[in-house]
Amino acid sequence: MFQVELSRQTQTLSVVLEEILTSPIMWFFCALIPCLLIDGVAVLPAPQNLSVQSTNMKHLLTWSPVIVPGEIIYYFVEYQGEYESLYMSHIWIPSSWCSPTEGPACDITDDITATVPYNLRVRATLGSQTSAWSTLQHPFNRNSTILTPPVMEVTKDGFHLVIKLEDLGPQFEFLVAYWRREPDAKEHVKVVRSRGIPVHLETMEPGAAYCVKVRTFVKAIGRHSPFSQAECVKVQGEALPLALALFAFFGFTLMLVVMPLSVWKMGRLLRYSCCPVVVLPDTLKITNSPQKLISCRKEEVEACATAVLSSEEPFRSWI
Repeated sequence: MFQVELSRQTQTLSVVLEEILTSPIMWFFCALIPCLLIDGVAVLPAPQNLSVQSTNMKHLLTWSPVIVPGEIIYYFVEYQGEYESLYMSHIWIPSSWCSPTEGPACDITDDITATVPYNLRVRATLGSQTSAWSTLQHPFNRNSTILTPPVMEVTKDGFHLVIKLEDLGPQFEFLVAYWRREPDAKEHVKVVRSRGIPVHLETMEPGAAYCVKVRTFVKAIGRHSPFSQAECVKVQGEALPLALALFAFFGFTLMLVVMPLSVWKMGRLLRYSCCPVVVLPDTLKITNSPQKLISCRKEEVEACATAVLSSEEPFRSWI
């Protein structure tokens, strides 16, 4: 009895379905459904394979493009952080740079401002046609970014060890380790915050080699990158200028000693050349007082005169 009743119900259902499928009204209604779904309902296929590639705090959301021959597809990207999810009724915020965008990629670095999980979603549009939203499978947190050693340039400026570092952004600090290449050398570490500007590390000694390596530190996520490969420079052929400098130093010191002596000697020469000291012979020196010479007796004077005249007589007789 039960089987007969079930058979009758099955036959009745089949008849009803056949009448529905053959009804012109149903065919008209089915043809009208796509027209009703074009505006605001998923017509385009949704973007697939959403992923985030993050290196050195630069975050790029990518997806597989939606292809419609002869048409340009635009994409809209939205994000939802922890604050929007917990305190703002799960609202979604359009991306700063990718609402809309043509390419199948979006730089979301400026949108990710906190170290919390972020939900991300993308949809495609073509005119009035819109795809469904595709959501990133796992929320993205910027603390998962891959940190790589920065590009550095190690040079020497005379005796100065100089390093220039890649500019990775304001969130990065650089820990620079440098040492003299020798056994048991002490490693020095310097924190550098300036980016793209040459930084002086140390004054090098002639003939010595110095090595440098560096890694980054991001305070916002509390992580370091690995150290870079060490780069070394050596001061070669600089011993001669040092010897010249030492020679100049000693020469200057000697000059400080010689110059005063030379000035003193020159002064003495000029003194004896311009104002010489005359030494009289003993015969011209006055040993008696002038009073004695004046009081010479008259007889002595006459005797001297007679003696002088007598000595002149032979000369006169010869004339």
